[in-house]
Amino acid sequence: MTESPDSRAKTLNFNVGVLGHVDSGKTSLARALSSTASTAAFDKNPQSRERGITLDLGFSSFTVDCPDHLRDSGGQQPYDSLQFTLVDCPGHASLIRTIIGGAQIIDLMMLVVDVVKGVQTQTAECLLIGELTCPRMVVVLNKIDLLPPNKRQSAIEKMTKRLHKTLESTRFKECPVIAVAAKPGGPEAPETEEPQGVPALIELLKQQTYLPKRDAKGDLLMAVDHCFSIRGQGTVMTGTILQGSLAINDTVEIPVLKVTKKIKSVQMFRKPVSGAMQGDRVGVCVTQFDPKLLERGLVCTPGSLRTLYAAIISTRKIGYFKGSLATRAKFHITVGHETVMAKVTFFGLPPADTKPTPSEPSSLETPFTFEREYSYQDEYVSRQKEAALGPDPEQWALLEFERPVTCPALCLVIGSKLDTDIHANACRLAFQGRLLHGFEDKSYAETSLPQLRIFKTKHKEGQVERVTDDYSVIGRSLFKKETNLQLFVGLKVTLSTGESGVIEGGFGQSGKFKIRIQGEDPVRHLLVNLVSLIGVLKSDA
Repeated sequence: MTESPDSRAKTLNFNVGVLGHVDSGKTSLARALSSTASTAAFDKNPQSRERGITLDLGFSSFTVDCPDHLRDSGGQQPYDSLQFTLVDCPGHASLIRTIIGGAQIIDLMMLVVDVVKGVQTQTAECLLIGELTCPRMVVVLNKIDLLPPNKRQSAIEKMTKRLHKTLESTRFKECPVIAVAAKPGGPEAPETEEPQGVPALIELLKQQTYLPKRDAKGDLLMAVDHCFSIRGQGTVMTGTILQGSLAINDTVEIPVLKVTKKIKSVQMFRKPVSGAMQGDRVGVCVTQFDPKLLERGLVCTPGSLRTLYAAIISTRKIGYFKGSLATRAKFHITVGHETVMAKVTFFGLPPADTKPTPSEPSSLETPFTFEREYSYQDEYVSRQKEAALGPDPEQWALLEFERPVTCPALCLVIGSKLDTDIHANACRLAFQGRLLHGFEDKSYAETSLPQLRIFKTKHKEGQVERVTDDYSVIGRSLFKKETNLQLFVGLKVTLSTGESGVIEGGFGQSGKFKIRIQGEDPVRHLLVNLVSLIGVLKSDA
C-alpha cells in the first residue's frame, strides 16, 4: 500500500491494555485518560452500565505531542503526535477469554490494582497474560482517595514494595508503579470531582512508549471486536490491524463465514483515512453484510487463514497453575481470537533424547517434525512435581478441537480451565505454547494423524524356558503366537538374575523366541524354573 497524505502518516498509534481485577477502576481510569472514544468504548453493553463492570473490550483514545525519544522514526517521516489507544479489558473472572483476546493486540500493559485490596486472583491472571503477550508494563495503584490522608503516603509505599516483590520473578521486574484516584468518591460521585495523579500518569506513559515493530507488508490480519450497521452506508467492523495493511477498495475475507467483501471506506477514530497498517485501530465499512453474523473475530486477505480441526503445539506449563495437565483431559483453548474446548494429548522426546526447555525461545529448542518418534505421556512432565531443579523438558501437545477454529500460523495458544470455580483462589491459566502444525481435513484422524509417530513404552514379563548354550536361552510368554516377531528383533531384555540380552528372532510357531545374552558370563548356571525376563515394548499410542 502506498503511503497516503492523511494525518495517519504523522501519528504513531500505541495500544495500551488496561487490565486488572473487577472493580479496580479500569474503566474509570480509561475515561479519565481519554479525550476521544470510539464506537466500542466504555461498555456498549447495557448490562455493563447497570452492574458497573466491563463485559466487553472497550476502546478509547487520546493524543499527545510526540515525545522526543520517538521523533526519530528510523528514517521514515517523523511522527509529530502520539495516539494512545486504550484497550479496556474486562476484569470479571468469567470473562478471562475476552481478556486473552484483548491482550494480543497491545504494546504496553497498564495493570490497575486497588490500593486497598492489593493483588487479587484475577490481577495475577492478568499479569500472567501480560507476560505472555506484552513486553512492557506500568502498574497503577488506583483509589488512593480511599486512604486516610495522614496514612496515604506510607500505605502507597508499602503496597509499592509488595508489588515489586511480587514482580521480582517476572519479566516486569522493577517496572514503574504510580498512584492515582481515577474517580474520587467512587462511581456515584459528581463529575465535578477531578481525578488525582492522571497528568503524571500520562507523562509516565509517554516515557514508556517505544517504536513498535510495524510492517505494512504481508497478508492482512485484523482482529474485529465490534460490528454494527449505519443506515444508508453499510456495516462497520471496528478492530485492530495485527499484521499487514488495508486500503479503500481492497477485498477482505471474513474466514469464519467464508465470505469476501470490498472495503467501501476506512476511519480512524471518526476521521476518514485512505488506508491503515499494522498497529492501527480502524473502522472498516463494507456493504451488504449483516452485523449480527460477526460480533468478534478475524478479517484477513482472502485465503490467508486456515480452518483447523486439530493442531500440534509446543507446550509449557504455567507455574501458578496447581492442577495436573492430564492427557485426554479437556481444556479451554484460546487460539487466534477464539476460545474452544479441545481434548489434549501430551507427548515428548524419548527418554534418551530428553532435554530441558530453555526459559526463553532459542535455536537450541528441538524443532517439531513428523520424521521423529515421540514418547506418549499420561500427563505433562513438570520438574516442580518431581521436586527436581531446572526447567521442564521439551514437550508438545495434540489438540483436537470440539469445533473447527480459524487462526493464523504460529499464533499464541493458551490452555485454561475456565470452568474452575471463579470464587476459588486459584489460577485457571494452565499452559501456553505456539501453534506448529494444523490439520485442515475433517477426517484428519484417518488421513493425517497416522504420520504422527507417538509410542507408548510398556513393560512385559515372560519366562526363560531353557538354556540352549552358554550364551543363548529360549523364552516364552512375552508374545502371542500370532505376533510378528521380526518387529521385535534387537529388543533388549533383562533377566531377573541381572544378565541382559537381545531378541535374535522367533523359535518355533508358538510365540517362543531366542535371546542372545550379552557380556562375558555364561548362563549355564541359570535355574530355568526360577528365572523370568523383562522386555520393554514400544507400541503405537
